This record gives sequence, structure tokens and C-alpha cells, in this order.
Amino acid sequence: MTTTVEVLGFARGPDWLPWAVQYFFLIGVSCAAFFVSLPGLVWRRPAWRALSRYALLAALVSGLTAPVALMADLHQPGRFLNFYLHPNFGSWMAWGSFFIPLYVGGLLLYAWLCLRPALARLADDGGRLAPIYRQLAYGGHDSPGAIRLAALACGLGAVLLLLYTGMETMIVSARALWHTPVLPLVFAASAGVGGLGMTQLVTALAGQRELAPLLNRWLVRCLGASLVLIAVWFALAVSGSASHSAEALAALVGSRVWATTGLWFLATTLFSLWLSATRPQALWAPALLALHGAWLLRWIVFIGGQGIPKMGSTWYAYSLGIGPDGLLGIVGSLGLALFLYVVLTAFVPWDARNEMGENHGI
Repeated sequence: MTTTVEVLGFARGPDWLPWAVQYFFLIGVSCAAFFVSLPGLVWRRPAWRALSRYALLAALVSGLTAPVALMADLHQPGRFLNFYLHPNFGSWMAWGSFFIPLYVGGLLLYAWLCLRPALARLADDGGRLAPIYRQLAYGGHDSPGAIRLAALACGLGAVLLLLYTGMETMIVSARALWHTPVLPLVFAASAGVGGLGMTQLVTALAGQRELAPLLNRWLVRCLGASLVLIAVWFALAVSGSASHSAEALAALVGSRVWATTGLWFLATTLFSLWLSATRPQALWAPALLALHGAWLLRWIVFIGGQGIPKMGSTWYAYSLGIGPDGLLGIVGSLGLALFLYVVLTAFVPWDARNEMGENHGI
């Protein structure tokens, strides 16, 4: 008696492209940077005043770029409009369409309220743009109460965004690497790493090295939290306590690509942790390593997670193209972020030589 076993392989590309990686990366960075801005701009702690300004700038640059990456991932704006025309309140993705305007709108209002005194100073200094600054300042008054209310609305949007981006991925039970309750926590902790990294990058560009120790102390904590959560996921997978995590780990065993990528991620994260802990004055290297780690984690989860076969016997191979849905899209979103940074720094003072609120109470 003979038994025939037919092994089938189904080749398919990923449904979520690099645009999705860019969106999840940028929106997480923005939310985390917003929280870094609170001690100096809302709670008025002197040690955080300068740092919080740069964190606000980082939040704006990332937060305004992220929705563009999301629109590109949907391929046409009309698809985003359908979330409002035909809402499905049982879907985390649909809820995200409401959380995004809440956060971005709250962030813009919060930033404007914080910047009004600086805009009034620019209007008082004269110049060709003085009338525009005067209109934007709208009196230029410092409004701590209004800033707190705007920060509350923006903070609610940020928490909901961090929750939805994790849950939107975690609920996909067909993807073994995604379907774990630890994933939203890992995304939140790594967003903190990315937010601090973006704030460090902005601070480094401004040449404010005296802010490095405070940033590096918090970066060490976020990196430590990320590593602990990843270790928890690994422990659940090895012990078999979480069936989907164990299934994902079993699928990855023996893959040289996954082993190389995982070791690279772990090595760079540990090096970033060591560098931030032992070189408190460093800015550039910790910033770039933090951003690299936050982005690489999302690439591994989204693109790598879609490569694990749901059926059949073959991996779903993916190669990064150079077109709009590949390398060009990644470079384009980074170019938009750079453009926003140039515009914001060209028209609004952020550095210590132009203390926002020096004469207006911030």
C-alpha cells in the first residue's frame, strides 16, 4: 500500500507594503515625541523646557508625514473616505480613522498654543513677514489652561493611536507572528524608543549637546522595556504558553535570513543601550540607532510576518523594489519629513537662542 502526499506552495506578495511600515513607524514616533514635550510645555519644568520644544518639533514632523504614508498605502484618498461613509465600528482599522484626526488636530492646536508667544515676538521684531506672524499669533498670549486642554485632547488621541496600531495587527489570527497580546506593548515601547530617537536627532541638528544626558537616561529605560517585552514574547513561545507565538517560532527555526535579521536587531539594540548608558553626552549615534531599531522592528513584524506561510509549504518571498511601493516610497516619506523640518525651522524659532516664551511666560 502506498500513500501519496502532495505538497503545495502558494506564492504571493505582501498585502501591507513598506508604506504601512512607514506609517506605523512615523505615527508611533510622533505620539512618543508628543509625550516627551509635556514636562516642559505643559508642566513647566525648567529642566525640560528646551528639550520639550525639540520634542514638539519632532512630533510635528513625524505626525504630519504619517497620514501621507497611510494615504499612499491605501493607494487613493477615496478609500480613507469610505471609513466615514460606511463606518464599521467592529474594526480597529475603522476606529483608527477617527483616532488619527483627533491626534493630528489636537497636535496642531497644542503646537499653535505653545508657539503663540514666539510668533508674537517675531511680529514685534518687524520684517516682511511681521503681518503674517501677527495674524498667526492672534494676540500672542500665553494660555496655560488652553495648552493643558489641548494637550489632554492630543494625549487621548496619542494613547488611542498607540492602542489601535497594536491591536489592528494583533487581532489578525491568520498571522502567527502578529497574533500575540504582547505585540501592542512591544509597539508602544519601541515607539518610545523611536520618539526619543527623533527628538535626539532634532536636538543634534540644533547643536544642543547639553540636553543629551536627559534624553539618554530615558532612552535607556525605553530600550530596556522593549527588550524585556521581546523576551516575554520569546519565553511564551518557547514554553508553549501562547500557541500562536509557539507556531511563529517553530516556523522561523532553521531560517538563516530570520536568524541573521534577529541577531542584527538584538546586537544593534544592545549596542544602543550600552552607548546611551555609558556615553551620556552622545547624540547622533544613539539617535540614529534608536530610529533604526524602531523602524527595523516594524519591518520585521509587518513585512517579515507576511512572509511566514499561512498554508502550503513555501515561504512568501519579498524583494524590495525601487518603485513607489518600495524604496522610492521610503525615501519619499523621509524626504517629506525633511521638507517639513526645513519649513518649520525656517519660520519658527526652536533653539535656545530664541527662547520661546522668554518674555511671554513659556
